[in-house]
Amino acid sequence: MLAKSPIPKVPPKSRLAVFKFSSCDGCQLSLLNLEEHLLELVDAVEVAYFLEARRRELPPPYDVGLVEGSISTPHEAQRIRQVRRDCRYLVAIGACASSGGIQALRNWADIGDFVGAVYPNPQYIRTLDTATPIAAHVFVDFELRGCPVNHAQLLELVSALLVGRRPNVPTSSLCLECKRRGLPCVLVTHGQPCLGPAVQAGCGALCPACNRGCYGCFGPMEQPNLNSLGDRFLELGASHRQIKHLLRMFNAYLEPFKQASDHHERLEQQK
Repeated sequence: MLAKSPIPKVPPKSRLAVFKFSSCDGCQLSLLNLEEHLLELVDAVEVAYFLEARRRELPPPYDVGLVEGSISTPHEAQRIRQVRRDCRYLVAIGACASSGGIQALRNWADIGDFVGAVYPNPQYIRTLDTATPIAAHVFVDFELRGCPVNHAQLLELVSALLVGRRPNVPTSSLCLECKRRGLPCVLVTHGQPCLGPAVQAGCGALCPACNRGCYGCFGPMEQPNLNSLGDRFLELGASHRQIKHLLRMFNAYLEPFKQASDHHERLEQQK
């Protein structure tokens, strides 16, 4: 009598978890906006935790954890440490998670003034003095920029992590995307301040395609020359105050933007 062959075991699916901290949910929506690709992703992974999409919660550990939002409260500072322990790979997605986001603008002000102006009972609010990126609290395996993230880059990132290769995400400047689309340079042809030469590609040159300067949604590129770019803005008639405000937007607390905006604030105060 022939021995029965053992039944082959079906390899378990990789487990994906998506976490929200202080944010607007836009980067989570980018994941949901993958549309037909989302179905392919669900076939390849088990969505173990994603409250934006489903109520079912599976316990850790997780293979890949995507984190949206900055750390803005004592509870979040404690929770992110547990999330780090629960995930094999931890990825910060979006400007809030990778730089602190718009809410990091409060880092240049007194948080007590904001709390008192917004909430009728500020004594119940528990918040940190600063809003900071995920990497300021725990080790992050990868950061995906954008406000919101590019959904195609998000799919590339998750796919790469699942098969164990390095994600193919561009680090070149936005100007390269403008050239590929055949767009005239807003800075040269219109004389408008544009952060494109110093900003990482990723949006497909959305604003320059509408004849508007780049606002820096994807943060600084590798080795941005913000001093030279700021000098050019001054030649075009921009003030130090205007340059400071341009830099203090979606990725204001990333070090290259922070240093440059602080520099222009000092020059503004000297006048």
